[in-house]
This record gives sequence, structure tokens and C-alpha cells, in this order.
Amino acid sequence: MRKLKPKKRILPADPQFNDATVTRFVNMMMWQGKKSTAYTCFYDALALVEKQTGESGYEVWKKALSNVTPGVEVKSRRIGGANFQIPTEIRPDRKVSLSMKWLIMFSRKRSGRSMAEKLAAEIVAASKGEGATVKKKEDVHKMAEANKAFAHFKS
Repeated sequence: MRKLKPKKRILPADPQFNDATVTRFVNMMMWQGKKSTAYTCFYDALALVEKQTGESGYEVWKKALSNVTPGVEVKSRRIGGANFQIPTEIRPDRKVSLSMKWLIMFSRKRSGRSMAEKLAAEIVAASKGEGATVKKKEDVHKMAEANKAFAHFKS
């Protein structure tokens, strides 16, 4: 390789929970550079989760993230004129990234008044093992299981 791989940027921890994954989540949720609005929305969602479940909102969010984290995915590969869906394991960094993206995407699609309410509802559902985000993870795993026969094409 001619070029060096870019260095990983170290994200600062968020002010309330002192956790870099929260910062990463808020950065993904942010629109048009409005980080303070995204933080407010996230913290409001965790407060709503706390009110609904009676547990720590942060712990419920962590549990929801771990419930929706995929282990394998399928990648399309062209071999001999045919496209095969080849199941591959996901890098740890990408696992977290995918779970965050799915959680945010499906909370945006939910019906509700504010983003905080939608996000809170999706977090509670995901922590219980329900909701659209968990279904997405299961669909990805089913697809990988169905295409297990093509696993030997991995390169």
C-alpha cells in the first residue's frame, strides 16, 4: 500500500456520563452541526426511559445497544458471472456503528411528537428485545444463515 491508513480520531467523553460511545451516538444523531440540540435530545430521551422503566436510562441504553449489535452480515461478491451473498463477520468498530445507525434510523421512522420521545420508545423496545431495530438485526442474521453455503468464497 502506498498510502498510510488514517489515524483513528479519539472522541472526547460526553459531559454527563463521561463515555465516548455517548459522544459517538450523539454525533450520528446530529443534524446540520447542531450538537447541543442533539445532546439535549439524547439526555431527554434517557430521562424519559428512566421514567418509563424505573431503571437508569444510561444502563437501559447500553443494554439496547448490545441487543441490536449484529455479529455477521452479508456482502455481495461477483464470482463467475453470478452474484453471491457471502456471510462475513463484522469488525468490532463497525458492529457498534451499525447498531447506533439502526437505533437512530428506526427511532426517526417511529410516530411520536419529538425525537426524544421516539428515541426513548425505541431504546425501551430494543432493551426488551422488541422493536424494528431488533427485527433488522434478526433479518441480517437470517440472511447470513441462509447464505452459509457460500461462506467458502470469502477472501
